[in-house]
Order: sequence, then structure tokens, then C-alpha cells
Amino acid sequence: MKLGMLFSGGKDSTFACWRAMQHEEVACLISVLSRNEESYMFHTPNVRWVPLQAEAAGLPLVQGETEGREEEELADLRSVIRLAMDRHGIEGVVTGALQSLYQASRIQRICADLDLWCFNPLWHTDPHRYLQNLLSLGFRAVITGVFSSPFDASWLGRELDRDTIRELEVIACTHRITLTGEGGEYETFVLDAPFFRQRIVVQEAETAYRTDRGVYRITRAALEEK
Repeated sequence: MKLGMLFSGGKDSTFACWRAMQHEEVACLISVLSRNEESYMFHTPNVRWVPLQAEAAGLPLVQGETEGREEEELADLRSVIRLAMDRHGIEGVVTGALQSLYQASRIQRICADLDLWCFNPLWHTDPHRYLQNLLSLGFRAVITGVFSSPFDASWLGRELDRDTIRELEVIACTHRITLTGEGGEYETFVLDAPFFRQRIVVQEAETAYRTDRGVYRITRAALEEK
């Protein structure tokens, strides 16, 4: 079956893409660039670098834009998925959803309307095992946004390694955040994955942080051989 991967550039969609590749053909990546940083549906920090990730993976990218207005952005997503169907003949859509009923239910509704299969390979996976698998399989990601206490500016640009995961596990217990960040507490950007032909190197970046909220914006990046 030919699948389109809803791709934000973060760890969850990248890992879900790799999982889907173990069973089916991922024909393209599908990405939506939201102009609203408070989007309910879409990951926003550094989405403009998704084309570089697509190049690293050797996969075509179908990309659209949205103003990011609640519910209206779903029509924009539907249009981009429809375009992927026309260009690449996809028969299903893959998501990186782990627990978010808001996102999963709306994507499933779009898929049902378009007569597409909806595949959620990470749905209700154990978060501890999932993060450990990310590292053991060779995924590399950096934290590109923090949106909750107790994260301070030092988390921005930090690699998601074993020490970072241990700290996240403590914070998840003491502050009741989701360990994977799916509650919007933090976001990531993937620099390397098992299916990437090249890795991404961040050459320049800038950070902005204020009152428990901050972003790490990549301003210059390139591909290098693995």
C-alpha cells in the first residue's frame, strides 16, 4: 500500500514514518506550514526546514500552507492530502499521534471522507520504551520549543539524549507533563534517522525565551554525508 506521511519534522512523525516503512511503501511526506504559532493541529517551530529533511530521506514532499484558524485549518490539510493522492497515488495516511484524540479523530475523519486508510503506528505506545527506542535505533533530535514550566531557556537546542530523557522522566513525575511532549510541553526537530541518506547539521540558530515559553529557530542548516 502506498502511504503519505503527515510530517512535521519532529521526532514523532519521523519515528512513525520509519515504522510505516517496515510494513508498507511511504510514497511521500505531507507537510502543512501554519502561520499561527498557536495552531491546534500543526507543529510550527522549524517546519520550513522539512524540505531539507525530505531531501535527506530521499522522499518527495507535498507541502501546503494554512492561516492556522481552528477547524478551518482542517480544510487546508484535506486539500494537501488530496494533492498527495493526485500526485503520488497514496491509499492511506500515516500520523505520529500517540495520545491526542483531537488530532487523531480529525485526521481519521478526513481520511474517511477521502476513502483513505489511516495508520497510527505510535498510538498508545509506552512513552518510556518509545524514547529509548528512538536513541537505540539512531534517531537524533533537538528540542526546538518549550511551552511549559519548569523548562527554562537551557533546554532550547538541547539534544534528546539519554541524560535529557532521564531529566524528562523526573519532570513528568513532578510536573505532570507528558513524557513525549504530546501535550505541547516541548517540540523537537530531527537531524538524523535510520532512513535518512544524509544527516542535517545546524550551522546557525537563534533562541527566544520568555516566561516558560521559548523557541529555537534554525536559521542555517545543511546536509552532510553519514
